[in-house]
Amino acid sequence: MKTVYKLILLLISVFIVTGCGYHNPNVYSGPEKSVYITEWKNRTSNLGLDSQIYRSLSKWFQKSGSISIVRQKKGADLILGGEIISIDLPSLAYGVDNITTEVKVKLRVRYLLKEISTNKIILEIPDETWTEDYLVTTNISTNRDNEAEALKIIIEDLSQKIYQRTVSQLPKL
Repeated sequence: MKTVYKLILLLISVFIVTGCGYHNPNVYSGPEKSVYITEWKNRTSNLGLDSQIYRSLSKWFQKSGSISIVRQKKGADLILGGEIISIDLPSLAYGVDNITTEVKVKLRVRYLLKEISTNKIILEIPDETWTEDYLVTTNISTNRDNEAEALKIIIEDLSQKIYQRTVSQLPKL
């Protein structure tokens, strides 16, 4: 009997959510668009950072059935390019009374989304800084892992934001 009530409650919830105009900002269901994502310029000494951003962006754009990622600019509707301006990975020093427990990773980027057929700039972010705190310990290996995890969070958040900004602009095209 409890199962029947749960099922009825679930169905009512589904009808309410679908009937109230709820719109998931992470889903684009408009006309099909193809996006060419360039390899970002990496002005830092952190090798592979551009590839991490590319993979994360690709993952986000594949969430939509109406957006496809293409490997060549020719035939694409949109082009998304960017640049990693700088990354601040603080070095740590420990003293008797100077104990560091938390530091910030800072990543500065710029990016541009353009409609290829009209050469119209849809989205331009000339300078954006992303930060993430991470804990430090006296163990160097743990600090590297924590730093890498903080950078991973930044890249994921950045990619999600770029995707959401893109999806919000597509209906206006």
